[in-house]
Amino acid sequence: MSSVLNNASHFSVGGNVVNNHYNGSGSKSSIEKLREHIAAGALHNSAERYDAPKCLPETRVAVQDEVVSWICDGDSDNEPKDIMWVTGPAGSGKTAIMGSVADTCQGKGILGATHFFSSFSGSANRRSKHYLVPTLAYQFVQHKPMTQVAARILSAVEDNPVIFEQNLEVQLDQLILKPLRACQDRPPLAGWPKVILIDGLDECGADQCQDAIQSNPPPRSKEADQIEILSILKKAASDPDFPFRIVIASRPEHAIKRFFADVVKPLTRELFLDAKYNPDADMALFLESKFANIRRESHLPSSWPSKDVRQTLTANASGQFIYVATVGRFMEVSGGDPDELLKQVLRLPGFKASTDAFAPLDALYTHILKSSPEPPLSILWLNQNSSVCF
Repeated sequence: MSSVLNNASHFSVGGNVVNNHYNGSGSKSSIEKLREHIAAGALHNSAERYDAPKCLPETRVAVQDEVVSWICDGDSDNEPKDIMWVTGPAGSGKTAIMGSVADTCQGKGILGATHFFSSFSGSANRRSKHYLVPTLAYQFVQHKPMTQVAARILSAVEDNPVIFEQNLEVQLDQLILKPLRACQDRPPLAGWPKVILIDGLDECGADQCQDAIQSNPPPRSKEADQIEILSILKKAASDPDFPFRIVIASRPEHAIKRFFADVVKPLTRELFLDAKYNPDADMALFLESKFANIRRESHLPSSWPSKDVRQTLTANASGQFIYVATVGRFMEVSGGDPDELLKQVLRLPGFKASTDAFAPLDALYTHILKSSPEPPLSILWLNQNSSVCF
C-alpha cells in the first residue's frame, strides 16, 4: 500500500509525531508552526487543568456510562447519531463528567482530541474560537495510527501559512477533512481513536476583528462565534469521511439550544443532566468524602456531622453540584473550626426558605465574600470555582 509520505519531502516519522524538517537551519517545522496556534491549556490533561474537577469514584456513574457506551457502541442504536449534546444548568456537573469521560476514553485508546473552553480561568486563548481547529488537528498529529493524516495536516500548514488567519470552515477543510479524505489507512483499522470531546462551548467569548473597510464595525456577539463553531462541527459530522463521534457539553443557552433543536437535531442525541441520574446520591458521596478528610485532619468523631446535617446540605443544593462543592471548598480553605464553619453554612437561608433553587448558593457566596479577610481574593476564588466545580 502506498503512503502519502512517499511523495513528501523532508518528512520523517519519529515516535508518534510526524516531524517536518527543512534544509534551512532557521526555518520552523510545520509542527512548530501548528503548535504556535493551539490552546494547550484546553487539552483535558493540560497543566492548566491539573486541579480541574473530576467525578469521584461511584459518582455520576450512570451519566458517564451512557456517554462512553454511546461513543463505543452507538452505531448499534436504532437511529445512530454522530453528535451528543450534554447539557444542563450551571453546577450540574458537565465539566467534571467530561473530564472523567476523557480519562476513560484515553484509557480505552479511543480519545481523538479534546478542547475545554474556559471563560474564568486559564489562558485567554481558551476563550477564543480561533484556536479550536488547530488544537484538534495538533492532537491528531500525535496519534501514531494516524501517521498519514498527520503528514497531510503538516503539509497543509506548510502549503498555506496563513491558514490560521482564515475562517473556521476553511481551517476545518484544510487541516482536518481533506487530510482524512486522503488517508488510505481508514477505520476500522485497530488503533484509530473514535471521539472528540468539546466542553464549555457556552464559555467561548466573542473575538472582535478589525475590518479595513468598516471603520466602526458592529460588535460581534459570543453567540455568533458559538454558532460558527457548531456549524463546522455539524459539517464535520455530516462528512462520510469523518470517522469521529463528537460530544459537546454546554449550558442550554438560547442560541445553542435553538441550534440543536432546529439545525442539527437529526444528527444529535441530547443528554440533559437532571434528577434522572440521581444527583442527590452523587452529592451525598461527595460530601462524605469531604467530611471524611476533615474528620481525619481535625480528629473529629465518625458521627460528625450528623445524618440530618448531610441531608440538609443535599436538599439545599437542589440538584446543583456546585453548592456542595463550594461548601466543601469553603471548609477546606477557611482554616477555622470545622464544626463552627458548618454551623455558619447551616444558619444561611436554605432551599425551604425560597422557591429559587439557587438562593442557598447565592447566600453561601455572599457569606464567603463577607467573611473573607481579603475580599478580592475571595472573589477570585469564587470566580474560579463557580466555573470549574462540577
